[in-house]
Amino acid sequence: MTIQQSSPGDPDPGQDPPRREEDLAALLERLLAQVQDRTQKDLAAEAGISYPTLNAWMNRTRGTSRIDPEKLRAMVEVFRRWGVRTTPREFFEAVGRPVPGPSGDEREARLLKLYRQLPEARQRALLKDAEAMLQVSRIG
Repeated sequence: MTIQQSSPGDPDPGQDPPRREEDLAALLERLLAQVQDRTQKDLAAEAGISYPTLNAWMNRTRGTSRIDPEKLRAMVEVFRRWGVRTTPREFFEAVGRPVPGPSGDEREARLLKLYRQLPEARQRALLKDAEAMLQVSRIG
């Protein structure tokens, strides 16, 4: 299990930067323009995304609203390694999704510990509730 932590440069909860009206294609185009000698193929390879998929997002021939959040975070990390300042918030807003709160090792470990103490039926119910909360947050 990969544990995602907030990184320096992530906005604090409640402190939203001014929102740009960019979709994912525009965001990626702007960020790629900030690095020399890096291409869509480089981004796809380093972020673990197939090049045809990334290219379809860039050409707006494939929808972006259902992209796995980990793929969005992976692209953020690649750009940061390349020296580009960006945040998960920019990526989530570009695909029209609510920005997940930062997670931390302690909070996730506590949640996992509690989950493991529940009977199996309650674990299933908790997962179902969490999935419903996620769906509601995507709509609202």
